[in-house]
Amino acid sequence: MNPIAFDNSYARLPERFYATVAPTPVVAPRLLRLNAPLAVQLGLDADWLKDPEGVAMLAGNGLPVGAASIATAYAGHQFGGFSPQLGDGRAILLGEVVDRDGKRRDLQLKGAGPTPFSRRGDGRAALGPVLREYIVSEAMAALGVPTTRALAAVLTGESVRRETSLPGAVLTRVASSHIRIGTFQYFAARGDVEGLRLLADHVIVRHYPACTGEERYLALLEAVVAAQAALIAQWMTIGFIHGVMNTDNMSIAGETIDYGPCAFMDVYHPTTVFSSIDEHGRYAYANQPPIARWNLTRFAETLLPLLDDDIDKAVPIAQGALDRFDLQFQAHLIAGFRRKLGLATEEAEDVVLIKGLLDAMQDGEADFTLVFRRLSEEAGQDSAETCRSLFRDPVAFDAWEIRWRDRLRKEPASAEARRQAMLQVNPLYIPRNHQVEAVIEAAVERDDFAPFETLLGVLARPFEAQPGREDYERPPAVHERVLATFCGT
Repeated sequence: MNPIAFDNSYARLPERFYATVAPTPVVAPRLLRLNAPLAVQLGLDADWLKDPEGVAMLAGNGLPVGAASIATAYAGHQFGGFSPQLGDGRAILLGEVVDRDGKRRDLQLKGAGPTPFSRRGDGRAALGPVLREYIVSEAMAALGVPTTRALAAVLTGESVRRETSLPGAVLTRVASSHIRIGTFQYFAARGDVEGLRLLADHVIVRHYPACTGEERYLALLEAVVAAQAALIAQWMTIGFIHGVMNTDNMSIAGETIDYGPCAFMDVYHPTTVFSSIDEHGRYAYANQPPIARWNLTRFAETLLPLLDDDIDKAVPIAQGALDRFDLQFQAHLIAGFRRKLGLATEEAEDVVLIKGLLDAMQDGEADFTLVFRRLSEEAGQDSAETCRSLFRDPVAFDAWEIRWRDRLRKEPASAEARRQAMLQVNPLYIPRNHQVEAVIEAAVERDDFAPFETLLGVLARPFEAQPGREDYERPPAVHERVLATFCGT
């Protein structure tokens, strides 16, 4: 019996879309963690995945019948500079499965060895970045953000050389697909209009089946714009910073993908940057919306030959779709912050109210996550003393709180109903940088994975207070602050 029912639609595209390549076997694979609930959702046998044969597959030491085993081709703008060929340099797509809900999902090994796209790299992944992606992607899923998922993490028994020698690992990543804006750029850079058409048709069937008829490529552009507007707004309302929003790291499916130097803010500031390679703040917290639109403009450029044979006619068609991004993003963002503040109705003053709190948080050096959580907990009280204590200087917050409580009086819901609703959208637990780094240090330096398991358990229930886990709520002390995060390549 074949343990995995593969149905590999991407591998049925022409060979110029990918390179066929087998994973490079490792010396001593050891399963660190299997995401059993996700395995069940995917229709996979979790017990088989834990057996030696399953672990061998997760490490790249064996391929089940029907696996595609390909590295996909793509290009991309990286920090504004265009590379016409990037591709999966350390990731191999095992294949696709249709899950229990009828949704098609990719299974990909990340860190499975070199491919034709490796550009002199070793194709491997270090343990630290694998654990970071596992933690953050699963936390994002628990927070309700569209995201790739982590199915398994395996130690390879081998070392990889970065700045120092580090334990190697392989992550099994699950995604609706691994098609990126950069995938379209790959064919556009080669003037391969037929390749663009085949790719666009594949994406429509797979992700946006409502895009039909003669205007289907315009509808595709509009759908991708809408998906990205909603996604980036969700990031902003939980204080997430992707860190490397290159066009090859933007999923056409509207999922968060490629967790490298990502981070969640502690103290709120719109210019916050953690990525060690983002020296000029291109991908800072507040820059994420305009960068998303910039990336979408690059996507629209690739579709011009499909929108109209006459480029002069195609450009305004694409521009019309792109012009919707700002309004869509703002609508999602304001709606998200309204929910965080307990506002079920809409008032013109709400935008000013939201900005007022963010400004007070910036001036008062207050923790982004805890401010909204403490407001939730104290929404039914006469004052928010615990929230107030988070501000270095609470004067601005005091003035804001008066306006907020005046605004709440216009709401029809009871105070308790409002409190419960706020608690469902304002997390208590996020993967804070210092906690993630502590987990990685324990694993890499001491082969201790207990902190990893504990943190995953806490983050699986981000909105639920967990007695005994109060340490995971708190922001870092000054000496614990992590100011730089790294890609891991």
